Amino acid sequence: MKLSEFKFDLPASLIANYPAENRDEARLMVVNRQTKTIEHRVFKDIIDYFGDGDMMVVNDTKVFPARLYGNKEKTGAKIEVFLLRELNREAHLWDVLVDPARKIRVGNKLYFGDGDLVAEVIDNTTSRGRTIRFLYDGTPEDFYHTIESLGETPLPKIIKRKVEPEDRDRYQTIFAENKGAVAAPTAGLHFTKQVVRRLEIKGVHLAPITLHVGLGTFRPVDVEDLTKHKMDSENFNVPASTADAVNVALDNKKKVCAIGTTTMRTLESSVSANGRLKPNQGWTDKFIFPPYDFKITNAMVTNFHLPESTLFMMTAAFGGFDFIHHCYQTAIKEKYRFFTYGDAMLIL
Repeated sequence: MKLSEFKFDLPASLIANYPAENRDEARLMVVNRQTKTIEHRVFKDIIDYFGDGDMMVVNDTKVFPARLYGNKEKTGAKIEVFLLRELNREAHLWDVLVDPARKIRVGNKLYFGDGDLVAEVIDNTTSRGRTIRFLYDGTPEDFYHTIESLGETPLPKIIKRKVEPEDRDRYQTIFAENKGAVAAPTAGLHFTKQVVRRLEIKGVHLAPITLHVGLGTFRPVDVEDLTKHKMDSENFNVPASTADAVNVALDNKKKVCAIGTTTMRTLESSVSANGRLKPNQGWTDKFIFPPYDFKITNAMVTNFHLPESTLFMMTAAFGGFDFIHHCYQTAIKEKYRFFTYGDAMLIL
């Protein structure tokens, strides 16, 4: 398929700058692939669509405050460093994005806080990418504590406001346990403990996978031929307990619902030869776009995504290209809220 086939006009006013006041009261569009029907609900109504023995798989990655502001040595020029990926824990070696990139060269030292943290640029990776080494003597735990105190919640730049203290909690799911993401798995943001409890009372089983979301999730596709687009690799883990629970649900012809595109990528990266989910860990650069034969899931929760994004492409692959385009036009007409802090869609 072609990139241009995933274009649509999205009014900027529909990109949510804030989440719903109560997580589980965001709007929920429920779409059925077989009947081609659309229902308009609120998120906490999701319990009406699942029953005893059904599965939901959630991403338990935890976002860390990956955006640092500091100064360049000698000139004192202000710089932004976005932590992308830890390369070596003992050496405090990281892949980062820097801004303004033209001012930051190999050999430069960068200072954060009141000299609480110092880093040296040791390599160029892309036009904006650098590899840096933090000059830090403490334990890894102390280092992460320093990052927590100096870093800012890494809201996407398309959200046109300053980061607020409340975003530390708002930009984290209730499932967050394993630190390593620089962006939230946003479908999970709508869940509350009350919704989870009500699902469990109905016999719905929730199980975790981990995929540490990177900025590659949001990287624009810049080739018209989608087969030539390369996804950034992201680290994932599928525990044996989750694989076992999913396979029981599949054997019993129950719903297996991926909560978010990150969960979907992880599950589809861990399929055995006989079409079952296998315990697995490693890196995935899987790019899902239509047409695609999904092996594990038969339901999905996801937010409303931007035009020409890989997330919209995956949603169209799962829900059906024409039908999902129709659903998105309906969402725009009904003024659903899009992107990170926006509303949700349940695809059955």
